[in-house]
Amino acid sequence: MNVVTRFAPSPTGALHIGSARTALFNWLYAKSKGGEFLLRIEDTDRKRSTNEATQAIFDGLGWLGLDWDGKAQSQFKNLKRHVDIAHKLVDLGKAYKCFCSKSEISTIRKNSKSSGKSKLFESPWRNVDSTEYPNSNFVIRLKTPLNGETEILDEVQGKVIWKNETIEDLVLLRSDGNPTYMLAVVVDDHDSHITHIIRGDDHLSNAAKQKLIYEALDWEIPIFAHIPLILGDDGKKMSKRHGATGTVEYQKLGYIPAGMRNYLTRLGWSHGNDEFFTTKDAISWFNLEGINKSSARFDFKKLEEINKKHIGIASTNELMKDLKNFSNVSSKINLTNSDISKIEKALYCLKDNSKKIPDILSKAHFLITKRPIEQDERASIALDENGKALLRELTPFLEDAIWSREGLEFAVNTCLNKTNLKLGQMVQPLKAALSGKMSTPSVFDMMVLLGPGEVQARLCDATHSTTSQKGTQNQRKF
Repeated sequence: MNVVTRFAPSPTGALHIGSARTALFNWLYAKSKGGEFLLRIEDTDRKRSTNEATQAIFDGLGWLGLDWDGKAQSQFKNLKRHVDIAHKLVDLGKAYKCFCSKSEISTIRKNSKSSGKSKLFESPWRNVDSTEYPNSNFVIRLKTPLNGETEILDEVQGKVIWKNETIEDLVLLRSDGNPTYMLAVVVDDHDSHITHIIRGDDHLSNAAKQKLIYEALDWEIPIFAHIPLILGDDGKKMSKRHGATGTVEYQKLGYIPAGMRNYLTRLGWSHGNDEFFTTKDAISWFNLEGINKSSARFDFKKLEEINKKHIGIASTNELMKDLKNFSNVSSKINLTNSDISKIEKALYCLKDNSKKIPDILSKAHFLITKRPIEQDERASIALDENGKALLRELTPFLEDAIWSREGLEFAVNTCLNKTNLKLGQMVQPLKAALSGKMSTPSVFDMMVLLGPGEVQARLCDATHSTTSQKGTQNQRKF
């Protein structure tokens, strides 16, 4: 079987993180089988569908690195095909035109409910000969079986059975001539040769109805896999109250695509006890059997830990791409080409223990700030008179140092031995002088990257200042 999966979102808002995971599962499964992953925009609801939302879907998938095969399809552009299939079913005797008004349908439903019927609406037009049809508005309904059962063997949920007596005759074509979702999705999936439908379990009840349409058309039925929804940490459906819900929000928070792919893959799917893995690993391992039946809870702390590990193993090129993308979506960041060049050279030490992109930029403050360096509160404390005295002791040793990490470590250790001090005592004021912060890369990395002239100048500024430089315009916050 040539596996073909699809992601079919409605363009009515931002790409939800749950929808992004659905896309990811479809993408991973197609990749793992050497198949195709298609994107279809279900834009038949013209009142709610927007170009902005469609672009948000493209941007969200693009940021996550989920590339699709061929061009993205528009469901609306296949409208004529949907209509033709609805009328074909009427011609085959598998569907019929129903001329019931809304008030008539409401009356039938009330009467059925009061009499305890399981199927609330049974159209009086189901078996009327077409020669008796009136010249008025109608909908086209599928003739669903009156008895028996409809069974789905779902790859995640297992065997699921519905009694046909509970399923009403489905509307395929509305009175305005537009197809319903139920019909359009079946036609599009068939025409695209979709072999596996992997989607949220909120669509599970739709599977029975869609199977009946497939059977009426004598079309091959795809394999279904309905995955549980993502819940918040309180066990309720993921929403704004739990934090970020759209993919663009996670991008703005500074998570990187590799970390998000790893975390979302693990959110409801497992491969043994593996928590941290690369996308290459995920493609190699992914299968439908590993998807859990129970809903997964979103854990921001775990996401941060996973993201930190991916930042740690990312190549400079990958991380710089992520940093530039973050800069493009963040209104708070304004990096110059010079800043970017400096950060790129320093990434080897900036990414250590950084959970998100803003952590990297915060550590890069020492590189892209300008003299005189503003000290934050903790740094000001470290640069008291005793701290300044220690830096004065160190300065002559740095003047004669070989400007490499090894040479600088030797110079500092020589100073410490002579003054009978410990490294920790010297590091604190040195961090304050070089960066104005206490959360920084190693002082040796900072000195190597800044160069001898800039280091000497910053130490001179720090040791000769009489007050904290707090409040100057040079501080850059991330």
